[in-house]
Order: sequence, then C-alpha cells, then structure tokens
Amino acid sequence: MTLRAERRKPAQRKRTRRKPGAPHPWARRIARAILLTILLVLGAVASLRWIDPPTSSVMVQENIRAWRDGAPFVSHHWVSWNEISPQLPLAVIAAEDQRFPDHHGIDVIELRKAIRGGGQRGASTISQQVAKNLFLWQGRSYLRKVLEAPLALFIDLAWGKRRVLEVYLNIAYFGGNIYGAGAASEAFFDKPASALNRYEAARLAATLPNPDRYSAVHASSHTMARQRWILGQMEQLGGVHYLDRL
Repeated sequence: MTLRAERRKPAQRKRTRRKPGAPHPWARRIARAILLTILLVLGAVASLRWIDPPTSSVMVQENIRAWRDGAPFVSHHWVSWNEISPQLPLAVIAAEDQRFPDHHGIDVIELRKAIRGGGQRGASTISQQVAKNLFLWQGRSYLRKVLEAPLALFIDLAWGKRRVLEVYLNIAYFGGNIYGAGAASEAFFDKPASALNRYEAARLAATLPNPDRYSAVHASSHTMARQRWILGQMEQLGGVHYLDRL
C-alpha cells in the first residue's frame, strides 16, 4: 500500500499591522538617509579644521563664469596662519567683526541693532562670511541666510576662532579677481603676506565691504578715510596682542 505524500501548504507570513500613528517604514528609511547625509556633511566640514580647502564655492562659481566668458580665472593660493602678518587678522577684526572673539558664530547683539535699524547696517560675522564664501553663494537670499546661520555656528564650534580667521583670510575677495591674503599682498604690494605692515593691512581691510569699488591700489578718499579709522580701531583693540584671545 503506497502512501501519498501530503502536499504541505507553505506557511503564510503573518502581516504585522502598523499601530495607528506609527511611521511608515519608508518614512523611517528616508529619515535615516537624511540623518546619515547630515552627519557626513558635518564630518566633512569638521575635517577642514585640519585640511586646507584648495578653493571655495564662490571661487568655483567665478571660475565657471570665467570659463564660459573666456575671462581669466581667479588668482589664489593658500598661506598658513604663520605666513600671514598678524597685522592683517587684526585689521580684519577691527574692520569687520570686533566682537569676533566673544560670539559663537552669530553676533546676537549686532543682529538686534541691525533689526532695529531696519536692516540698513550689516551684522554678518566673520564666521558667517566663511560659511557663505566657502560653502554657499553670494547675493541676497533668505534660503542662503537659513543655511548660513547653522553652518556659522558649527564651524565656529568645530574649528575654533583662529582657524575660522585663517580660512577667512585665504578665501576673502580683495578685488581684481584676487582671492586670499597671499595673492592680494603679492598683487597689490609686491610682497608676501608675512611682510605686510599695519598700514597695508588696514588698506586691504578697508576694501572688504566692496572690493570692486574700493581699490587697495588706487585708493579713493573714502578708502583712505576708512583705512585711518581701521588703524585707530586696531590701536584701541590693543594691537596684535588682541589676537592672543583667539
């Protein structure tokens, strides 16, 4: 007598019902992907505390425009903190952000003054300018401001003040398609950045609000007046010893 093998039906997997209000599995995956992307970006940004950025977002955009129009590319090369005269970082702080050692990337005090003044005065810190020039783009944009603020807070925390200022001095635009203290000091004063004196440093800092309008070489009366004001502020801050606070 032969026994027929009973065909066994494959066991059906029980579907687990989602609890009411529980997130969909796809939502969790998307959230994990976003979190991982944020961590990778923050890690890459943090690594620039030790890795010198070879260029910046703004310089890349300018080079693309130059390539498209057949114009010269930007002039730029990196110089380390020890290769920059201490007069220049002091002049830049005096001109752009005198509360730089005290705030954490965003100067709330100056921001309140700017808001009360109807936005007529600027409140952008050196940290914010680094975030904008290194990672974002120029021009007025609410989206850029939204991205700029957390970046400024993070690099101020992750890099430290001296590194933030070092990067700023290497990517700041000084006019004439020239970026960074190294290229600017050679182009305008025919000397390395390490040899800049206080007058030359103040002249470079005087052009920073609008380098295409205020030239370091053919200085207007406005630029000269601003240079004198910066020199006075450098003295009031206590000279290069002020940099010991960074």
